[in-house]
Amino acid sequence: MNCILLIDDDEATNFYHKLILEEEGVDVHIQSVKSAKEGLDFLLCKGNYKYYPQPGIIFLDLNMPGMSGWEFLVEYNELSKDIHDRAVVTILTTSDNPDDRNRAATIPVVKEFVHKPLTPEIFWKVANENFVIV
Repeated sequence: MNCILLIDDDEATNFYHKLILEEEGVDVHIQSVKSAKEGLDFLLCKGNYKYYPQPGIIFLDLNMPGMSGWEFLVEYNELSKDIHDRAVVTILTTSDNPDDRNRAATIPVVKEFVHKPLTPEIFWKVANENFVIV
């Protein structure tokens, strides 16, 4: 894995989650973006993201202005198999709505549905259960 992508509209949340990963000694590029659209641009190497490594793990918020996490997943499903094969999508949310968890379970690219904040335990669970090498 060359990168972890954090997609969350809250800058403080992205900062905190990046700090958690750095404290765990994760030695890969950690990219945070503040919108689902930016996340798609990153995955497609558009704009300022032409020279960044592709992520092995994507932590995705659901409730964002503009394009929601759900809308991101619809677009993500249209991306190449190559992107799907190398990235593990984990929904990282504050939602306690069981409908959200059930909906996520029906989307094959979503490997995990976990609650914020990101913790070392959540990160290592995602990495270890999905054979992501960090």
